[in-house]
Amino acid sequence: QVQVVESGGGLVEPGGSVRLSCTVSKSISSIYQMSWFRQAPGLERELVAAIFRGGTTHYAGSVEGRFTISRDITKNTVALQMNSVAHDDTAVYYCDAHEVDDDYWGQGIQVTVSS
Repeated sequence: QVQVVESGGGLVEPGGSVRLSCTVSKSISSIYQMSWFRQAPGLERELVAAIFRGGTTHYAGSVEGRFTISRDITKNTVALQMNSVAHDDTAVYYCDAHEVDDDYWGQGIQVTVSS
């Protein structure tokens, strides 16, 4: 069983920055896709950003240019740097380790954008 644990988050002012981190219990270099999703109240969970095994990244249109996903293979961590945050970025953020036959989810971490 792969363990996925998120950290970071909290309260941030509009226009500010926050960094989320995801630690995985196995080598992320072998995982097909590492992703950040988010779910706001009353809405469906949506993909925010992904990084694939080869290093290619993908972003939702709403965050492109503001958020950056990165990984540290030596530490088995994946980070989401969130800049210029807005109220619409308020959500619970989840880290997902996607392999061919399985998805391993973290417990989620709250990010609240408010002044």
